[in-house]
Amino acid sequence: MRTFDSVIGHKEIISHLRSAISMGKVSHAYLFCGEEGAGKNLLATIFAQALQCEKRGTDPCGVCSSCKKAEGGNHPDIIRVTHEKPASIGIEEIRSQLVEDVGIKPYTGPYKIYIVDEAEKLTVQAQNAILKTIEEPPAYAVILLLTSNAEALLPTISSRCVKLKLKAVSDTMIKNYLIDACRLPDYQAEMDAAFAQGNVGKAQKIATSEEFSQIRDYALRILKYSKDMPMQELVETMKRLAQEKETIYDYLDLFLLWFRDVLLFKATWEVDNLVFKQEINAIRERARSSSYEGLESIINAIDKAKSRLHANVNFELTMELLFLTIREN
Repeated sequence: MRTFDSVIGHKEIISHLRSAISMGKVSHAYLFCGEEGAGKNLLATIFAQALQCEKRGTDPCGVCSSCKKAEGGNHPDIIRVTHEKPASIGIEEIRSQLVEDVGIKPYTGPYKIYIVDEAEKLTVQAQNAILKTIEEPPAYAVILLLTSNAEALLPTISSRCVKLKLKAVSDTMIKNYLIDACRLPDYQAEMDAAFAQGNVGKAQKIATSEEFSQIRDYALRILKYSKDMPMQELVETMKRLAQEKETIYDYLDLFLLWFRDVLLFKATWEVDNLVFKQEINAIRERARSSSYEGLESIINAIDKAKSRLHANVNFELTMELLFLTIREN
């Protein structure tokens, strides 16, 4: 069973939750905010298990009857709200699983805890239904709302919750975790940690993904040979990327890390702080052939490409402009 000590990062939030438990000042509503993979679900789960633990400590003990039920996913007083439509959580689902259920006292534990994942998908009607419960909750009720977009929630809900914003975890902590837990070699752990940008879940996912390894290898090939690539091959490259639209942001993030390495190496001529250390020969060559202004233009062009794709600007045109900028500089 996971405890707060096993969580990578988020020490301030953990300290707050432990204090709330030990001082008996548990709020009726918490809002866990952070991107997908940041650890919202893990923190909420450990918090719920600790609140119900029969040992009454600040962490779940893992051995009592309550902890065993919680670990098996069948604790009657830890309710995970589910929804059928992938894009929304409707009022009927909230009514049947939370609003109408909250009046029934806990079966075994001191609390009745509701975990609402993807709370940004709650319809306005569903949010209003929850709001009434948050405003006048039974003493034993604790509602944990988990969201990657707090702006999608009504201000009246946000203002009544204890807001816990998950911050990025340091690259060093993620790297050490990947080396210890995933048995990655040092250079790969460093690269995956840098790419994850403070998100432990994302780091874990890419560290164990064969698909990501292929994306990384292809991205490096494009970066190393784009300057000398014939136009026909560049067109073929863009066609292949167009077929992989769901992974294009991974490619763009890899491009960004690479050119930041080139810029850093050009400024310092030091290898130690580079993400792609094993590609030092190609990085050195690119640093010699590109100016500072050229590299900054490329980095700005990658950021612009990401913004354009988010805004649904034509894919082929966006990528063509990016590749032209990379070649010209």
